[in-house]
Amino acid sequence: MQTNNFGAVPAASGVRLDQLPDNQWATVLDVARPEGADDRELVLRLTEIGFVPGEAVRIVASGLPGREPLAVRLGHTTFALRRHEAALIHVTPGAATHG
Repeated sequence: MQTNNFGAVPAASGVRLDQLPDNQWATVLDVARPEGADDRELVLRLTEIGFVPGEAVRIVASGLPGREPLAVRLGHTTFALRRHEAALIHVTPGAATHG
């Protein structure tokens, strides 16, 4: 069984952030551990800006066609993520707290 960057096993009920419906709150479970060097740098950037376990997140808007880019709310900040980037973030629908 593979663990995430933080030593925890992701919950079975988790989904990728890019699969989350618009305006539904979720809680970050982990960020995937990719194989390629480019994606490793991307994962580091995502964790540095706050995509860490326990954080509340939601997609506030998505572009057309194909839902690209995604406008993602994390804390009091909104980020534009490509679907590829959002797919690296695992979440569980529902958030205990958000603001």
